[in-house]
Amino acid sequence: MFSRKATFKGGTHIPAEKNLTNSLPIIRMEAPEFVYLPLAMHIGAPARPVVAAGEKVKLGQLVAAAQGFVSSNIHASVSGMVTRIEKRYLPNGSLSDCIVIKNDGLDTMAEEITPGKNHGEIKAETIRQLLLDKGIVGMGGASFPTHVKYAPQKDGSTIDTVIINGIECEPFITADHRILLEEAENVISGLKYFLLASSAKKGIIAIEDNKPDAIEHLTRLTRDEPNISVVVCKEKYPQGSEKHLIYAVTGRTVPDKGLPSAVGVIVDNATTAMQTALAVEKDLPCYERVLTVSGDAVNKPGNYLVRIGSLYGDVVEKAAGGITGDIGKILCGGPMMGFAVGSLQYSVIKGTTGLLLFSQNSPLAHFLAEETCVRCGRCLEVCPMFLEPTVIAKAVKRRKWMDAAASDIASCIECGCCSYNCPSHIPLVQYIRMGKQFIMTGGSGGCNPLFKN
Repeated sequence: MFSRKATFKGGTHIPAEKNLTNSLPIIRMEAPEFVYLPLAMHIGAPARPVVAAGEKVKLGQLVAAAQGFVSSNIHASVSGMVTRIEKRYLPNGSLSDCIVIKNDGLDTMAEEITPGKNHGEIKAETIRQLLLDKGIVGMGGASFPTHVKYAPQKDGSTIDTVIINGIECEPFITADHRILLEEAENVISGLKYFLLASSAKKGIIAIEDNKPDAIEHLTRLTRDEPNISVVVCKEKYPQGSEKHLIYAVTGRTVPDKGLPSAVGVIVDNATTAMQTALAVEKDLPCYERVLTVSGDAVNKPGNYLVRIGSLYGDVVEKAAGGITGDIGKILCGGPMMGFAVGSLQYSVIKGTTGLLLFSQNSPLAHFLAEETCVRCGRCLEVCPMFLEPTVIAKAVKRRKWMDAAASDIASCIECGCCSYNCPSHIPLVQYIRMGKQFIMTGGSGGCNPLFKN
């Protein structure tokens, strides 16, 4: 075991707040009456529907096919009837077509899915094809199509290391922690398939030091695996950021605007590894995921195995025992990089790691008015990308898009360290997100309602 506490430069320390759910085992949620499957639930081109309203579908059946190389297949998460295809908003404000399926309650599995199916000799090409066919994407929140990472490198570079990201540095979220404990064998198997698919010789499972039980468990299970090691990382945010994790565990620096492959590394989330093992060994597509439901406004915080496409409201009612008190804030994802949403009418997608509900009495539900910058420099000290957040934010406020671009706004990973540490409560990361929208859309503002002309 590689036992040093690896870390990176910059970042900040945030109360973990994981005690509500980190000791609670995963519970399977009853499938809802309807599921809503967004066709743009992954990075890249939205999937193309291959079913129509009125058509019967079975559990795990392909209902939308990947369009282009950077895209992903989508599968039915229940058996039943396609009632319609409608447009719905995603938590990030974008609009997506959604396939709506009425659950027949039977969970009739699609005939093409055969658990225990023999894929023949497992070769790199076999795994890459399964990653595409089964709709595997990054399930730590990014939702990047996994098959793209393992395609042969166009520049001829080689991959020598695959890192499994078990950091989970967002406060409150514990889904990956439970996966590392309850599905460790599948996580390890998934890593082995990644090593085969990439021809890498070294596998690393990176875990933050606030998960000693997972560290001990994975270390024991990999003791006789000469090509796999567990690296213990220091608890610090954003330790789970791809580039910072690579630096922490390998000492390699990914070039600015470069990909991890530039330094011979691929990073995948622990849940993604587990899902890959299920695809290879049980022929299962990605139609459900584990997410954390937490906060002081739910009756039963916990980690729940939920069908993709379930509405947040169904998750809260069917899994978390409903709402307690008056809701002050709803977050999709963690409090640092998640999105605040105005209702529970959004659907769980492959990248949904958590759902947090806070009461009106919670400090996390309070909005603090922006004050004048006091030039303390805290945002510069904690920025893991060594940017000047105040300079970028000022350019955005003035609509000086070229100035914002020149200040390297594109390199911001939107971790929120700057906003968290700002004594003047300036929403720096929100201004930066805003600026990115304007730059990408040529000044129209994208779906940002605050600055539309």
